[in-house]
Amino acid sequence: MGFGSYDESEQENQNADADYDEEDAVNVHQNDHDGSVSFDTGVSSGELVDRLQEMKDDDEES
Repeated sequence: MGFGSYDESEQENQNADADYDEEDAVNVHQNDHDGSVSFDTGVSSGELVDRLQEMKDDDEES
């Protein structure tokens, strides 16, 4: 049982159709950020862990 024969000309046509300008390409470095982020929740790590455990327990009960 086959899925059809491989036609090399189809591969060549795909490469020929890839006609685009460099200007049309996406610049992934356009919005680079070299800073840092910090935040203070006012809650201790232990309290956060306790709250996470409560949330997990609530999910298990549902």
